[in-house]
Amino acid sequence: MTRRLVIEADGGSRGNPGPAGYGALVRDALTGEVLAEVAESIGHATNNVAEYRGLIAGLRAVAEIDPSARVEVRMDSKLVVEQMSGRWKIKHPDMVPLALEARDLASELGPVSYGWIPRDRNAHADRLANEAMDAAARGEHWVRKIEEDPPADGPAPDREATSDRAAAQARDGADSEAPGWSTATSAPRGRCCCGTARRRCRRRSGSRGSASSR
Repeated sequence: MTRRLVIEADGGSRGNPGPAGYGALVRDALTGEVLAEVAESIGHATNNVAEYRGLIAGLRAVAEIDPSARVEVRMDSKLVVEQMSGRWKIKHPDMVPLALEARDLASELGPVSYGWIPRDRNAHADRLANEAMDAAARGEHWVRKIEEDPPADGPAPDREATSDRAAAQARDGADSEAPGWSTATSAPRGRCCCGTARRRCRRRSGSRGSASSR
């Protein structure tokens, strides 16, 4: 069965034109699970430019997840939805290259459809876009990108928590007296931290023979 994915995208600017940013996410159409998030501040731009940039980011995210999937794009920008559906002409020169880029990306995916939704049903993408606009208003170039790739035997990790743990492990490793060996290393059940079965591992404390004595 062909996989079905949903893109929710939004973009905006403070002042139109003004400090601008976009946000987009990809969901599994059946479960509603968020598979990817991306947002970025883009400096000084119009609402419509930011909306198109959000669409483009969502299409790129789908291409990385499953380019053969059937895709439904949901946006609260009537302009982008109607133009990408071919019902409205693209007249503004700033929109033409963005629309062409979006169409090129969509042409490399499975069937792509576009639908308008009210703003209150686009809250997740709207929140991401507002975070990006806040960063643009501070003069910062800010990027957020999360791609979920859950392990086969468990739930997806908390990315922010994982980053915090990685930083802590890096600090612990820097303080460790044993070169190349981190005290934060954990081993899968039934295996040692070097990857071998515990009963065969020679690095465990008290094992007969060490790597240095052989």
